[in-house]
Amino acid sequence: MGRVVMVTGGSRGIGRAISEALDADGYTVVATYAGNDEAAAKFTEETGIIARKFDVGDFDACAEAVQRIESDVGPIDVLVNNAGITRDKPLHKMNREQWNAVIATNLTSIFNLSRLLIDGMRARGFGRIINISSINGQKGQFGQSNYSAAKAGAIGFTKALALETAAKGITVNAIAPGYIATEMVMAVPEEVLNTKVIPLIPVGRLGQAKEIARCVVFLASDDAGFITGSTISANGGQYMA
Repeated sequence: MGRVVMVTGGSRGIGRAISEALDADGYTVVATYAGNDEAAAKFTEETGIIARKFDVGDFDACAEAVQRIESDVGPIDVLVNNAGITRDKPLHKMNREQWNAVIATNLTSIFNLSRLLIDGMRARGFGRIINISSINGQKGQFGQSNYSAAKAGAIGFTKALALETAAKGITVNAIAPGYIATEMVMAVPEEVLNTKVIPLIPVGRLGQAKEIARCVVFLASDDAGFITGSTISANGGQYMA
């Protein structure tokens, strides 16, 4: 059995690609999900990867889930904080629920699970924490003050925790994807993609989820032990930080 990996939001979209890539690389993968039981059951049936349901924005729910998972499959040595939602509105139309929901799922979850796992990683002298940020956390985006704040926060968290844990054999890195051909992006009208989105991407196409997954597999590996506190911008050249 390989090292145990938790991938939050790991049953769909980019998260699914990450779960599958890590599974193929020999890790024991546990994918978390929030609410779509049917999709999660289908994911497990198709991949054989464990899926566990809990609210990553709730510290107590995370604590219970971590205890159960580690009891069932072993200590979690790699954490991929991928879970994310959007509640897009210009700030003058945004309500507190829309702000709080995005911050809880996209940012507070990173604290929750990193805090719950960090002591074990420190004790074992090894750990990998990989935070999935976004191009919009680097450059901002109209109507996404909540999402952009959370994704920018993920990058700041990454840098600070990397400094705290480097001497303990733990690396902490972030990946900031650009426009990836997930269900959400592909739901945008084709004309809009072809005239307003893809022309802004220098490589001339959308990214693929498996391209983000390959970044995660590398950062999770022993070969990436000298890389910490970094953010990989995987956006086709759209924004160069």
